Amino acid sequence: MPRQPRLDLAHVPQHIVQRGNDRQPCFFESGDYERYLAELREITTREGCAVHAYVLMTNHVHLLMTPTAAGQVARVLQALGRRYVRHVNDRYHRTGTLWEGRYKACLVDTDDYLLRCYRYIELNPVRAAMVSRPEDYAWSSYRFNARGLSDPLIRPHAIYRSLGPDGATRQAAYCGLVDQILADPDIDDIRRHLQQQHAFGTQRFRAAIEAQLGRRAGPARIGRPPKRLD
Repeated sequence: MPRQPRLDLAHVPQHIVQRGNDRQPCFFESGDYERYLAELREITTREGCAVHAYVLMTNHVHLLMTPTAAGQVARVLQALGRRYVRHVNDRYHRTGTLWEGRYKACLVDTDDYLLRCYRYIELNPVRAAMVSRPEDYAWSSYRFNARGLSDPLIRPHAIYRSLGPDGATRQAAYCGLVDQILADPDIDDIRRHLQQQHAFGTQRFRAAIEAQLGRRAGPARIGRPPKRLD
């Protein structure tokens, strides 16, 4: 059975995860993280694709991006994959693939859903017990979104900008959200939607996606379809 194409629309944010092949490491030293981020910045700038949040873990990456055209995210990740795999293979005298098959992606509703994804992504190192506080992890967007430190890769989403009239107010509001910590059901919900590549948002959001793409954007309804009344 052929695989369904990913849900993909211009100007709709996407939460993306890409894992190392067989869950093996993708980054080996600080220069690798720096190279990945530099390549991502160059490619997304060229394509006009906005990155709002990210985390580079040892064996996988999470990205929150908004494309300006359908197909743009796939082009970014294909170009990034080619460049970064070449870097790793040349640097460490290895051959073969680095990433595990296709990346996973789900469309994300705005408002609370988008900010939940921000927090889920940037709190990954804390959940993995790599650090006790998100600001202690160097390879994420948290220091920009919560502390205002420079990160030329990040282009804040309008929902993030709506947290306050200026940078300091937005950062304080965002820190307050992160301090609340995502509940386990919220974490499971994000993971399920990402794994199944379903639209993450309200029923209204899902219905709008389905109307534009002409196919399901979430799980099929259980039970028989309603009878037609002729």
